[in-house]
Amino acid sequence: MLRFLAAFLLILAPASAFAHPAPDGFADLAERLSPAVVNISAAQRLDADDRLPDFPEGSPLERFNDIFGNGPRIANSLGSGFIIDAEGIVVTNNHVIDGADEVEVSLPDGRVFPAEVLGIDAVTDLAVLRMQTSEDMPFVAFGDSDTSRVGDWVIAIGNPFGLGGTLTAGVVSARGRDAGGRYDDYIQSDVAINTGNSGGPLFNMDGDVIGVNTLILSPTGVSAGISLSIPSNIAMRVVDQLIEFGETRRGWLGVSVQPVTPELAESFNLDTPYGAIISRVDPDGPAADADLRQGDLVIGYGGRRVRDSRSFPRLVAETEIGREIEIELIRRDNRLTRTVTIGELAEDAEGIDEAQGRDTPVIDPSLADGNEIYGMTLSALDPALRRRYRVHPDAEGVLVTDVDPLSDAAGKVRSGDVIEEVEFTRVSTIAEIREIVANADGPVRFQLNRGGQYVLQSIRP
Repeated sequence: MLRFLAAFLLILAPASAFAHPAPDGFADLAERLSPAVVNISAAQRLDADDRLPDFPEGSPLERFNDIFGNGPRIANSLGSGFIIDAEGIVVTNNHVIDGADEVEVSLPDGRVFPAEVLGIDAVTDLAVLRMQTSEDMPFVAFGDSDTSRVGDWVIAIGNPFGLGGTLTAGVVSARGRDAGGRYDDYIQSDVAINTGNSGGPLFNMDGDVIGVNTLILSPTGVSAGISLSIPSNIAMRVVDQLIEFGETRRGWLGVSVQPVTPELAESFNLDTPYGAIISRVDPDGPAADADLRQGDLVIGYGGRRVRDSRSFPRLVAETEIGREIEIELIRRDNRLTRTVTIGELAEDAEGIDEAQGRDTPVIDPSLADGNEIYGMTLSALDPALRRRYRVHPDAEGVLVTDVDPLSDAAGKVRSGDVIEEVEFTRVSTIAEIREIVANADGPVRFQLNRGGQYVLQSIRP
């Protein structure tokens, strides 16, 4: 699919609690909000090794030396931002000012102020600046992005292509979009966003910022009507921490999780898929201290239902460090509650991510011993097969050497996976697996060790 993901810095406004009819125009909002939307200029002085070489004397291109000069080059980037208080605190995208040696903020009235970087967060792509001024600045306020609904009118004001204050309008077209980041929960709109809009605000019809414009989806790199903005309720928390600490401080549980598929939801007697399955527990983390285990299905966190494995990491990250949280889970079909004390996530740590399996080699199925269960060809583990299939040293159980592409196991199980448990019962032989599945009435849950990562799959005969 031809689709190009272009990164741009934008800011979204908090959504209104009430729906608005189609507006007659946006002139009043533009007049009120535009003074607080700024242009960001970031300059990076390049080292000698990064500069373009001078063309040699006598070369047909020698004349370009006069154009480019032979001194230090400066790389410039232009983006957008918005002022959030009278002291000149500015919010923008991290990618707008990343690596900059000098940052300037330009107001719509033509005034230009140098700015210092108070803090950045590469994970959410946010940055906070402080304008060097003693004057009171115009500013806008964050709103509650959780109240924005699909179909609500929104406007963006920013600096597309360096043109300066430009207003575009549209509607919220989707919520909860994921672009592959750890804490993604973007608001999608059809507001036209282009290069230079990055870091600018997305406003609702009350004039509140409900998001920060950050990405577009486009086959050409220019607006195709799919714009993604960081919700204000995520941005506010990050901005507050960057102002107070100069860095983010996120909660840490010490687990990896995998999604709950419809088949797994059925096997856990859930009406609909929700929650997150723990696939790995850090032995030195808070989860281990609270007796959370591989295979636990987390369905509640601090009194809130866990929607899915994408939202769970965000819930943990937003939790105050040192706070005690009750976690509701299902373990081997029994509902339990555990209390965990949230730790602090190290900035270079991965935190909580969906389970990622590694590719396994394709092996000639004739090496298997002919035992097939539910479309999986199985073999007892021995040192030779461990080496051949690059089995993780901690894996103990029964090896999968081939998967029938027409079986329900196809796409769920891979050659090289090791079956460690069936219906939460440890297995070490093919006969033990046969005995369990023979007594099953419906899909069967298989716990797999895939390169040291726990994966739970529900498989039908």
